[in-house]
Order: sequence, then structure tokens, then C-alpha cells
Amino acid sequence: MTLAEAATLLERNKSSLRKDGSQNTKIVATVGPACNTYEKLLELVTAGVDVFRLNFSHGTHEDHLKVIGHIQKINEEHKLHIGTLADLQGPKLRVGKIKNDALHLNPGDLITIVNDESAEGTADAIYMSYDQFAEDCEVGEHILMDDGKLVFQVAETNKKDTVKLKCVHEGILSSNKGVNLPETNVKLPSMTEKDRVDLNFILTQPVSWIALSFVRRASDMDDLKQAVKESGHSAKVMAKIEKPEAVKNIREIIRASNAIMVARGDLGVEMPIEKLPITQKEIIQMCMQYARPVIVATQMMDSMIKNPSPTRAEVTDVANAVLDGADAVMLSGETSVGHNPPLVINTMTRIIEQAECHYWPQIEGKRPHAVVKSSMFYNDVICFNACRTAEEIGAKGIIGITRSGYSAFKISSFRPKANIFIFSDQLDMLNIMNLFWGVQCFYYDRFTTTDETVEDCTDILKESGYVTTGDVVINTGSMPLQKRTSTNMLKVTEVE
Repeated sequence: MTLAEAATLLERNKSSLRKDGSQNTKIVATVGPACNTYEKLLELVTAGVDVFRLNFSHGTHEDHLKVIGHIQKINEEHKLHIGTLADLQGPKLRVGKIKNDALHLNPGDLITIVNDESAEGTADAIYMSYDQFAEDCEVGEHILMDDGKLVFQVAETNKKDTVKLKCVHEGILSSNKGVNLPETNVKLPSMTEKDRVDLNFILTQPVSWIALSFVRRASDMDDLKQAVKESGHSAKVMAKIEKPEAVKNIREIIRASNAIMVARGDLGVEMPIEKLPITQKEIIQMCMQYARPVIVATQMMDSMIKNPSPTRAEVTDVANAVLDGADAVMLSGETSVGHNPPLVINTMTRIIEQAECHYWPQIEGKRPHAVVKSSMFYNDVICFNACRTAEEIGAKGIIGITRSGYSAFKISSFRPKANIFIFSDQLDMLNIMNLFWGVQCFYYDRFTTTDETVEDCTDILKESGYVTTGDVVINTGSMPLQKRTSTNMLKVTEVE
């Protein structure tokens, strides 16, 4: 490598903003009015954000376009690889306008759900955004509103356009509150017309991930994957687990997706809440086995929307998600509309760092293994043995070179104690991989021989301060290098 080439690569990979790499669990922050300027987004990146989420349930395309531009500018100016997650709304059910924005209900009171959007919003006529509700629901099924604060039971349905619901608990129903149907066989498609319009916009933008809401089965992901493929976009697809039906089909959904989000808001309303903690742990474990990044989301630091510190329960919740092995923890209202988003990120970072001090005893026995019948068996064996070898010899890091991101998926899923350094000449893939547990991304586009590439990557890490003379690193890659095939090489290197 010439001095000029070395200087260019070092500059491309240098940043004074990011953490020292000691934190493995990533942070996803939702963008909203509280943090949607360049300066505020940069402040959150400095505090520790790895991926920004754009919630397409709110905001216009113009709003999201500005935020995407800010994230691109941050990446370009500060030589970073911050990812962008575009989150489609999905078939979110809501009631319409309620007269005077408040309908007080007592146990036994009846309300009538109709298909007419112009309904006056009294107990006699309330609109709900699900035209097939009367046809799909059955007498006796429970209906939840306002995140489960209101519980109803179906008293009567004409199987056409009118349903009478009996109130179970006292409460107040206000306009546009969400509706959950945990016992109803909902026939709505996971991708709505609004989602298709949003997706057409998203596929013109440099986003890293696209999440589909209210996935129920693996086939729900087909339309999204096909649209991404046809557009030639590089984004990976993520399934949000929010329905009991999705939990039943979780193995197939994980296989059909590139990543999973445990979206505990609606999931915690639609399934018995006491089952939620174990379900979360089981999904994380399964995602590790299939090398799929997994995000734990919703109400992680909810009290910090207004308060300067989290509750003790929230601290424990974040720490447990880390100890369970989640790739990332996500913030929603805490950063999108909260009073002090940077303080939330700093607080979450401290919790993660402390939890990771006790990480590996919790993860033993959960690590994945190569599947003999898999078409990528040899590749997987190399990746997993790189992690095992690194542990046995006390290596400082594992260095991977990838275009598709596959080896990064696999090495990260093993949750090695050594640092994970992934090099690629694909900038979009570097942004995608920034979500993966433990992965630190570096740009590299000079592929000559295997020996020279190994030396170049080691030099970049040494000059950047990640390794020093005498450290040992594990290199993975493909030989011959020019063919860029699947990972088939493992090398032990001592830093000179």
C-alpha cells in the first residue's frame, strides 16, 4: 500500500465521535420532533446511537427526506456508518373521532362500531379503520383499545358493518386510539396501501433496513422482499413481532427475514403479558441460532420521555435485554418526542456497558453451531471457529472481509469476546452491518492479494488505535481473493 493509499483509507475510517468499541450492544433511536435536526442527530450519534429509526406512522415524506439527508451528511463528514431503519406502519387499527374527545364508559356499557368514517363518535356510532371487522369477529371475543387500557367483549355482530361491544372495565375512550384484536382472525394484509406508497418513496432513498409491522406468517414478508429485489435496492428486511400468531410462526418468520424486532408494545397487549419476558428470551435465542440480528423495542426507558432518570424496572429491563443477547435495544418516544434525548442515550449507554461486564457467563450455551446440511456449512465452520480460536489464544480481534455481509452475520451471532472488525468496499453494507452486535465497520476497496489485504487491514486497525504491536488477530476471508467467494480462510496474525 502506498502512503497516499494508506492516508486515504485511514481518513475514511477515522472518527473522533464514536466510542472506543468496548460496547457491543447497539442502540437504535427513533427520530421525531425532539431530534430531527442535523445538530441534534449528531449529538445523539456522539452519545452512542448506531441506527436511526424513521417511523412512517408519523411525519411526511418531506420530513423523512430531510432526516435521511442529515444522516447521510453525518456519515460523510465524520466518516461513520450510521444505519437508517425505515419502519412501515402496517395495518394499525384505530377508532375515529370521539365526540368531545372523551367517552366515559362503565362496565356493561355498550358501544357500536360502524364502517362509516363520518360517524358522530358517540356510544351509538364509532368508526374503526377495519371494514371487515364485523365479518371477521365472533361473539365473545375480547377487543382492546388504547394499549389495553380499555377492554371490551363482542356482544353482537351483523357480519356486515356493525358490531356491538360491551365494556368490561371502566375507562375513557378518546379519538384515534389504537385497537388490538388478540382473539380475532384478522384478514387484513400486512402491507397496506399506505405502506405501498411509503415503500415506493423509501426505495428511492439510501436506507439500510425496512421493517414490516404486524407480521403474522413468513409469507407476509414476500411482497416486501420482492419489491426490494425488483427495485435493485440494497436494504435488508426486518419483521416486527407484534402478534401472537407471529410467535406461533416465529421460526419460519426468522428464516424469511434478515432481522427481527421484538415490538413489545402491541405484542404485550395482544398476548398474556406474563408470557412476554419468556417469549422475548426465546426469540432472541432463536435469532442467534439463525444469525439474524434482533432488536428489543418499546418502553425501554419510557419514563425518560419526561423525567431525567429511568425507573429501576427500566434499568433492569435494558440490562436483561443485553444479557439475553439482543443485538440492539431501541428507543421510541424517549428520543422522538422526549425532553432530553441525549441524556436518554447516555443513560442507556451506561446501563449497556455495565451489563456487558457480566455478559459472557450468561451467553455460554446459547451460541450457534454450524448445520451440516446447510449449503453454507463450510463457511459457517470457518466463522464460528474463528471465534473459538480467538477465545483460546486471547486474540484482540477478528477481522472479516465481506461484500454480502454474510460472514459478519455469522461472526456476530456467535457473540465472541474478541472485537469484531469488518471491512467492505460496499458503503451501503457497512451501514447495514452497523446494527450487528459487536461489529465495527471499516471501508476498504483495495483488493490485490490475500497477504496484502490482511496486512492493509491490520495496518488500518493499528493506525486507528484498535490494535497495537504484539497483539494477535484472527483474519477470515476468501481465497483466491479476486473471486470474492464465500469465506474459506482463517489466519492467525501477530501485529508487527
